[in-house]
Amino acid sequence: MNATDYFSGLLLGLTLIIAIGSQNAFVLKQGLKREHIFFICLFCAVSDALLISAGVAGFGAVTARYPQVVTVAKLAGVIFLLGYGLQSLYASMRLSHALTAEGQVVTSLKKALLLCFGFTWLNPHVYLDTLVLVGMVSTGASSKLVFASGAVSASFLFFFALGYGARLLRPLFAKPKAWNILDALVGILMLYLAWHLYRS
Repeated sequence: MNATDYFSGLLLGLTLIIAIGSQNAFVLKQGLKREHIFFICLFCAVSDALLISAGVAGFGAVTARYPQVVTVAKLAGVIFLLGYGLQSLYASMRLSHALTAEGQVVTSLKKALLLCFGFTWLNPHVYLDTLVLVGMVSTGASSKLVFASGAVSASFLFFFALGYGARLLRPLFAKPKAWNILDALVGILMLYLAWHLYRS
């Protein structure tokens, strides 16, 4: 295996994925709540793997030829982020003793995965990052397969580290007020991302 291609893909993948975004914020929150962490991390990583594979295989040329695909994803993403952001802000203002780590109202796996689907597949930037950017950079690799393996490894490494590493912050979230603050920050982040997406 070409180590240079693998680590090039790994570093590129980590660079693109490590930025704070709606998907990462959701995974972090699920990790803090210890709700469906494995399935959420797996869904995010597998989704990235599919998109990276498609990008390396040349699907980026399709999105470049048909930009309306990205436009539709952009509109859906704005609506989704606005809805979730307002919901988070509403949750941050509720005075509920159920907002402790152990007392959180459990979200069903189906609902959690549907939310995760929205954060992942309704984000047009993920298509630009994985399908277009990763696809373009992979053309310079001697082995596209090895390069793609490195980028996919980055996704699995990051999401599982974020989801399961969130437990280190659990002492901080032992107080209901901390959950209110987190909900408020997530809500503000979602509204900002929706505005940024609309303006882009």
